[in-house]
Amino acid sequence: MFWGSAVFAESVSSRPNVVILYADDMGYGDLAANNPNSKIPTPNLDKLAAEGMRFTDGHSSSGICTPSRFALLTGQYHWRRMHGIAQSFGQPVFKEDDFTIAKLFQKEGYNTAAIGKWHLGWDWQSVVQSEAGIQKVPWPRPDGRVLTRKAYTPAAIDWTRPIPGGPLDQGFDYYFGDGTINFPPYCYIENDRVVDAPTVMMDVETFRPIREGDWEFRPGPMVEGWDPYEVLPTITDKAVEWIGKQSADTPFFMYFAFPSPHAPIIPNDEFLGKSKAGAYGDFIVETDAIAGRIIQALKDHGLDQNTIVVFTADNGAEHYAFAREQKFDHWSSEPFRGLKRDLWEGGHRVPTVISWPGVIDAGSVSDEVISQVDLAATFASILDRKLQTTEAVDSFDLLPLLKGQAYNKPLREGTVQNTREASFALRLGDWVLIDAPSGQHTKTPDWYNEQQGYSRDQTPGLLYNLKEDPSQEHNLFQEHPERVMSMKALLKRYLDGEASAPHAISE
Repeated sequence: MFWGSAVFAESVSSRPNVVILYADDMGYGDLAANNPNSKIPTPNLDKLAAEGMRFTDGHSSSGICTPSRFALLTGQYHWRRMHGIAQSFGQPVFKEDDFTIAKLFQKEGYNTAAIGKWHLGWDWQSVVQSEAGIQKVPWPRPDGRVLTRKAYTPAAIDWTRPIPGGPLDQGFDYYFGDGTINFPPYCYIENDRVVDAPTVMMDVETFRPIREGDWEFRPGPMVEGWDPYEVLPTITDKAVEWIGKQSADTPFFMYFAFPSPHAPIIPNDEFLGKSKAGAYGDFIVETDAIAGRIIQALKDHGLDQNTIVVFTADNGAEHYAFAREQKFDHWSSEPFRGLKRDLWEGGHRVPTVISWPGVIDAGSVSDEVISQVDLAATFASILDRKLQTTEAVDSFDLLPLLKGQAYNKPLREGTVQNTREASFALRLGDWVLIDAPSGQHTKTPDWYNEQQGYSRDQTPGLLYNLKEDPSQEHNLFQEHPERVMSMKALLKRYLDGEASAPHAISE
């Protein structure tokens, strides 16, 4: 389960800084440290892994964006609240009294910041000034069709007013970002106000050519002259600037949410051709470079030795990965089956690295099953803050693992995976039960199934031993009926409302 050991350094502060670097739609096999066959160089993230602990079995809660972000920040599975994403001008997914890790750090005296993609909703309805500004507009689709979609126009919103319900209401002292790169409004938001008010409707024709996925842009209000290629560099500058304002006297927490490598695929010119996996690979090279800039900023200000850095992603790679496999011989989920939205491992098993100088032994590798919901209990443990039974109800404390303690049994009893409302998977040790006839949501091409030797299973559910069959090729559902029954029973308990974390289970 664990290789490497670490002795907790008494000199290390009990109030370390924390930086979470959260990639968007990046597959497990896109990180070179995970995949010797990767066609994408990721030197900065590989170095982070070499200096800390790399997890081979780390998971997001969902196979899509908003739910995974909610789960990471709250320490509870997303399906206890939602399944889908926050749409353009969607309402907040949080309740007023929700626990978040940002609130945890804020109450402990930390400076807190969220920079980059939010995609968890704002209370836009409170700043709507004209319902007449909601119009039906054309929305071109990748198959050539042009659909009609309801959209806000610039006249619909009072851009001078603060926008409630965003990061500042969830424990962050500071926010800067564009919300979501392919959703309106196309403008920067700082704290709870737009920096410049949108005055025109989004028009892809005004952008520099999009490398891949231009149809991803939803129609809506935009600042005139908006350039999506500038979003990643701009939010990085803000992150570096914010780090430069911190001091060793006051600890800080920064949640940096990349808009990359999510489509639209828009690597800047200096990164073109830097990978052997096309524009997507180049976009990951840029993502890696950005991570390197942020890590370097910590070092430049003498903050790196007392800072925990977490790198992970919200879900697996988008369906474009099939064409990339065919053209470039690069599989984003290597060695796993599935992509974004899927219950297969590739939908939610994601790159996961944690670095903490003086505590985590450099070059550690763990195959313990962990989930992003576990960060909440881990941070609470580091701060010696006892969680209430209603807080972070699915979060397990990873601190002993980070310190090098070995386990003779799995750390988590069970881990639930979900994307669609009616389909769930339960991980229990080496075994995973998919309580559905297929783990697929993303349409898999016939050529890929033939290439991999995958056949369509004719059973109501799927059972795999991931230790022996990590690519989920051999369905053992019929061979182990008792195991299926016991796993289904445990899954039902969770879905019926039972908390999974030890601190949240009533005695």
